[in-house]
Amino acid sequence: MNLKELLAVLDDRKASDLHLKVDNHPFIRVDGVIEKLSKYPVLSNKDIQALVSEVETDELKKRFKEDKEIDFAISAGGNRYRLNVFTEKGQTALVARRLVLDERTFEALNLPPILEKFANAPRGLVLLTGIAGSGKTTTISAMIEWINESKPANIITIEDPIEYVHKDNKSIIRQRELGADTMTYKRALKHIVRQDPDVIFIGEIRDQETMDSAMKAAELGNLVFSTLHTINATETINRIIDLYPPHNQKQARILLSGALLGIVSLRLVQKKGGGRLPAVEVLYNTSTIKQYILDPNETGNIKKAIIDGDYYGMQSFNQCLVRLVKEGQIELDTALRATDSEQNLHLELKDAGIALTG
Repeated sequence: MNLKELLAVLDDRKASDLHLKVDNHPFIRVDGVIEKLSKYPVLSNKDIQALVSEVETDELKKRFKEDKEIDFAISAGGNRYRLNVFTEKGQTALVARRLVLDERTFEALNLPPILEKFANAPRGLVLLTGIAGSGKTTTISAMIEWINESKPANIITIEDPIEYVHKDNKSIIRQRELGADTMTYKRALKHIVRQDPDVIFIGEIRDQETMDSAMKAAELGNLVFSTLHTINATETINRIIDLYPPHNQKQARILLSGALLGIVSLRLVQKKGGGRLPAVEVLYNTSTIKQYILDPNETGNIKKAIIDGDYYGMQSFNQCLVRLVKEGQIELDTALRATDSEQNLHLELKDAGIALTG
């Protein structure tokens, strides 16, 4: 048994993740559910270390020894995988995520049409949000690939690690990885304006300084993509403002209201017949939304503005869930598990003429 053999199981089963843990069989996650691979042997610490060493470079070995955890991506069997190696109770563990390379169009990924509008914009900040594994990086990869196939642009990415590898088409794509090509987001963003970018992808906004750089890059006329671990548009706005000390929050609201183009929040839900697809909330920064961002007393009204913003391509999670149920793509129970407000979803389903049972 080798690591590439185990990774091939992910592809054969269309699984999202592989889990290796000492004193247990390998596990995979299929359609969101953990499943034991009992036909493979129980793994020892030495077994997992040997599997990791198949793909680990000397630099990664050094980083793992120092930090006790590393993130990196590899190509194997014509596919791409993101690996996280870490220790638990002093023993080595691994989680590998399968990156789907053959489904990077908006249509194939079941993404709303407004994402093409965001990708075609000349400037502005587009934020992709959701929990880990919700499809943020895959969605941004689809947007970058759409630009690459549609128009000439200089696209620069700063990633940790590089997950999807892009080949130049109509655009030039420069992909930089933390640790290998630059040491920090801060350092990379300091120099990025001298690299003549049209489009910038910042892997994740983790602090005020990175947020400042993202907004300023958008103000300078770049299209900027980034991600946050927030669950909806309103929480995203609040999380961004909370990055700043109270005396700077008014200025942060001014900068954000001017730089923001849109927020796309993602949740993966189980599809009828197997597989998963995204439930998507979309905010487009209209003049009304700008005012709600500027005024902290009005920020709570953003949710209603999204619900009423169908003309601009906006939709709430509940609106998306109702549509998916109505189209027969997901079960009613799936929608009820995915919503933030079961009561409101019940009302919206009723208004849509969908009968509730039980």
